[in-house]
Amino acid sequence: MRIAVIGAGMIGGAVAKALAGKGHEVIATRRNVEKAKWLGEYGVKVIRNNLEAAEWAEVVFLAVKPNKVAKVLGEIREALNGKILVSLAAGVPIKTLKELAPGAKVVRAMPNIAILVGEAFTGYSTTDLEPGEREKVESLLRTFGECLLVDEEHMDAITGLSGSGPAYVSVFVESMIYGGLRVGLPREVAKIAALQTLLGTAKLLMNYEGHPAEIRDMVTTPGGTTIDGIFELEEGKIRTAIMKAIDAATKKSRILSTRTLP
Repeated sequence: MRIAVIGAGMIGGAVAKALAGKGHEVIATRRNVEKAKWLGEYGVKVIRNNLEAAEWAEVVFLAVKPNKVAKVLGEIREALNGKILVSLAAGVPIKTLKELAPGAKVVRAMPNIAILVGEAFTGYSTTDLEPGEREKVESLLRTFGECLLVDEEHMDAITGLSGSGPAYVSVFVESMIYGGLRVGLPREVAKIAALQTLLGTAKLLMNYEGHPAEIRDMVTTPGGTTIDGIFELEEGKIRTAIMKAIDAATKKSRILSTRTLP
């Protein structure tokens, strides 16, 4: 397919790279073309002109900041008539997107930066697509990793949980590495041990039908080392901190959803 990615920043660049890697023809746009020049190594053409890219494409991914959505869609709205528009802009609802681009078939999606390694989770919502078009969109989103159709009312929570999630996980892993350094592990050993533990546990949980607490109990023996570690985590209110982080990010996304776009 011919795909345009409007806004080749961090997420947009990752999207363009992933789609080009699956054999799609991709044009990406960025005001400073030099900053997206690296995409050329993956067969992505980078230009400045949003309208030119949208006119050429069959599907358009919108990967600009929420406060730029109205301006950019104002530039390209006529070129979107009858085409699928996949918006990755946090907090911008379908209703607003349809008002700004009434001729487009709108999809609101939220991936995360794990697109870069093909392991993102993308929640998406739409009211416009026919079954065949939905399959087309899902095939594109699965280029990034796993995807799931959700009611739009859940999209802000998806943003707060999985959209922002890599940042929370990175903080946790960084803390594990620092913990290893504190007890005397060499830096590289601490890093590998922390990352492989995270990867292995994630795979274990993905293939386990029970509750995550059951995995925790498998590791925790009476009077053993793990229970002392868990005691410290509970005293530090790690669960509360993580839940508050997701709640705060979700609330911010809802604020963006209700804010009048310029």
